Amino acid sequence: MSYTKSTKAISLAWTGASGAPYGLKLLECLLVSGYQVFLMISSAARVVLATEHGLQLSANSDKAHAQLLALLHEKGVIITGELVVLGKDEWFSPPASGSAAPKQMVICPCSTGTLAAVATGMSNNLLERAADVVIKERGQLILVPRETPFSAIHLEHMLSLSRLGATIMPAAPGFYHNPKLVEDLVDFMVARILDHLGVDHALTSRWGYDKQSNRDLDN
Repeated sequence: MSYTKSTKAISLAWTGASGAPYGLKLLECLLVSGYQVFLMISSAARVVLATEHGLQLSANSDKAHAQLLALLHEKGVIITGELVVLGKDEWFSPPASGSAAPKQMVICPCSTGTLAAVATGMSNNLLERAADVVIKERGQLILVPRETPFSAIHLEHMLSLSRLGATIMPAAPGFYHNPKLVEDLVDFMVARILDHLGVDHALTSRWGYDKQSNRDLDN
């Protein structure tokens, strides 16, 4: 398979932690923003997608690609980017090599198993290798773990990755924006991820600004 090189490329991975809505919303926002998204999905992630979203995502990359585009189309999402769904053994894809891999990668949600594999450089599949490449190339790696409580093992792996320059962003949405729906909590976390990636969005209000605007309107 041939790939088109883009100046706005990013690797995105979904793994087997709870939090499928975060991953789906992040994918949507990146595609709307014109990104070429190299999407990697673990087997456990497909189980979580079925459980939390009712989406029976195929293990076949082409079929999964069609399913995801159909889902976004049903929502009325206007895509300006490109979705590339990759299998776990596609070793000749761009994320597998430092000479071609995007400089940014997000694992959202990130299971503690994936956390451990990335922290120890296992690289047993494309997803783990892609993360290893971003680390060695001094790129931007964001991991969004969803587990509670964290054991000392989990915390040590997070500390190791943080010391290597990765950003650890637990799926812990805030409530100061007065969320009314579950979607508001999802948007909060995705907004924070997009902020770190430098992607413009209007998912949530920003601390202080809206309050000041309201005070200005009252005067």
